[in-house]
Amino acid sequence: MSEREVLELLRENARYSTADIARMTDLDESEVATAIDDLEAAGVVQGYQAVVDWDELEEERVRAEVELNVRLDRETGYDDIAERLARFPEVTALRLVSGDYDFDMEVEGDSIREVSQFISEKVAPVPEITQTVTHYVMTSYKENGIEFGDGEEDDRLSFSP
Repeated sequence: MSEREVLELLRENARYSTADIARMTDLDESEVATAIDDLEAAGVVQGYQAVVDWDELEEERVRAEVELNVRLDRETGYDDIAERLARFPEVTALRLVSGDYDFDMEVEGDSIREVSQFISEKVAPVPEITQTVTHYVMTSYKENGIEFGDGEEDDRLSFSP
């Protein structure tokens, strides 16, 4: 049995039933259910979420990608800073990255003002944070492997014999 196959199918569509996954992997339903239970118990699968195209809603939802630079000292490491930032409900994702900055943080709010105030009043004052650069998301074309669009475009490739 391949837990990897089960994981890939769950990532493709978390709403697949154990029967669906069993059919697609040639496993029986009890093997699929056990694999999912084991993956959840081991902390490999942390949860299930809907992929939302916020542009399709009439209400505003503002998202921003924030670059953070930090200065570490003997008592404070990356994990300490990440733990503090991850507690904020406005933070939807937080990653330690390589390159020109240390953390990549995704933030959501109901307005640009709300997101800006959160960053200036809650994030920037953290003593170890030396710089923030905020990029507001204008349009999303793809999230978590799901492409957004009107659904009417025929994206099949033409074939000529």
